Amino acid sequence: MIRRLALLITLFFTIAKTFSQQSTATKQVSTFMIEAPQLKATKKIWIYLPKNYTTSKKRYPVIYMHDAQNLFDAKTSFVGEWNIDEKLDSLNAQVIVIGIEHGNEKRIDELTPYKNAKYGGGNADNYLDFIVKTLKPEIDKKYRTKTNTKNTGIMGSSLGGLVSYYAILKYPMVFGRAGVFSPSFWINPEIYTLMENTPKLKAKIYFLCGDNEGEGMVSDLNKMDLLIADKRCDCTNMTKTKIIKGGQHNEKLWRDGFVKAYIWLF
Repeated sequence: MIRRLALLITLFFTIAKTFSQQSTATKQVSTFMIEAPQLKATKKIWIYLPKNYTTSKKRYPVIYMHDAQNLFDAKTSFVGEWNIDEKLDSLNAQVIVIGIEHGNEKRIDELTPYKNAKYGGGNADNYLDFIVKTLKPEIDKKYRTKTNTKNTGIMGSSLGGLVSYYAILKYPMVFGRAGVFSPSFWINPEIYTLMENTPKLKAKIYFLCGDNEGEGMVSDLNKMDLLIADKRCDCTNMTKTKIIKGGQHNEKLWRDGFVKAYIWLF
């Protein structure tokens, strides 16, 4: 009886904390729902608009980002948000950001190009097909966007970094810029073979990782860097790799690295 009471009290305070957490998203952020037939799901989409969007007639570049729950709002984040809206507001950034919520238990499935023997997955083709053929046309129709490759970016961390890199290989005529943070290349080493077989790489790429993420992260990134060097000259200045001393695989690393990545990419 005492144990049950203790569990009920713990549950009460957990629920109370969840409901008491205030949203930290700024007024520049809104959400909407859209059907994703490729995934047999309905997706919640977060959108950040520049501060001057409603008072201007300009068109803006667009960044598509994964794991939207962690981008704008502490209330929905897992272990901390990226503060994307506050950071872009402070820069008076002229960009639209589209955040796509991950599919919870389907996250690995959606964000991995190939099936892993241990962890499964392998549905990134359908996920990217949703972005390119369903979501992007809707965004371009409803908002004043610059629709060409040069002004369309994709960005994410961990599995989101992996699928962002995969996106520029699969859709080089759609995504011209990519922020690839702490990419989980290890779960799908086939990505290296795909890169080797890619004849040209035109996208501008910003790699970020920490040297304290695990023994394979830096070496995996360096391996991909070498493959990129085989495809284009370093003199093009189209690839930048930033390795943060002491950086760990967490939201802090990605939050702290976002602004420099955005400025360099756009």
